[in-house]
Amino acid sequence: MPRVIHFEIYTENPEAVRPFYEKVFDWKFKKFEGGPMEYWVITTGDEKEPGINGGITRPREGQSPGTINTIVVSSLDKFIAKIEQSGGRICVPRMAIPTIGWLAYAQDPQDNVFGILEPDVKAK
Repeated sequence: MPRVIHFEIYTENPEAVRPFYEKVFDWKFKKFEGGPMEYWVITTGDEKEPGINGGITRPREGQSPGTINTIVVSSLDKFIAKIEQSGGRICVPRMAIPTIGWLAYAQDPQDNVFGILEPDVKAK
């Protein structure tokens, strides 16, 4: 069963928001190099404890600030088809996240946005 594995915080000024999360939750931030956009990976705690890690970046054109969850899937193409057949749509097409996998963003029939990720360490 596909599960939420990652969250993203979208804000116009990641550098200004980062200290808030560091101070309040003691989260750790590290800039991700080589991706398709400016991005900081967030470590929210010890890997041995329940929870997920995330990231912070600027919203893309036409996107509002907010938080998006990403769901791991076995096949990006299979789930894109399932989303479209079920009344959803792909709002950001398939893209490579180097050494992580293949990512797309979708909207459900009520316009809630979420990510789907097919892990692939060979993605470029």
